[in-house]
Amino acid sequence: EVHLVESGGRSVQAGGSLRLSCVASGFPLDVYAIGWFRQAPGKEREGVACIRGGDGGTYYEDSVKGRFTISTDNAKNTMYLQMDNLKPEDTAVYYCAGRQSTNLYLERYCSGSGRGMDYWGKGTPVTVSS
Repeated sequence: EVHLVESGGRSVQAGGSLRLSCVASGFPLDVYAIGWFRQAPGKEREGVACIRGGDGGTYYEDSVKGRFTISTDNAKNTMYLQMDNLKPEDTAVYYCAGRQSTNLYLERYCSGSGRGMDYWGKGTPVTVSS
């Protein structure tokens, strides 16, 4: 059985930093693809960043490029999202999601609402105040 559990979300001021974590069980991160999605109040869910098991390829949504960094610790089977220079528009619930597929074309699955992802966590809220 697959479980994805997020943590690390909290309130922070604009310009600050946060690191989100997603602990995966039953889902080896060195094999499959996993990523972060977010949903702001009143908006559709959107992909933020994804990483592919095996070659470690990454995808970032344009608005977070240069500010967010996705990574995995395969020994801990944990994914991270380092978020720097946070902006109020980053306020959202952040979800961890995985797709049980190798050699995934990340942009196809990460750039939308995540409908192609197989497993989801329950989310962790991030609030950025100006």
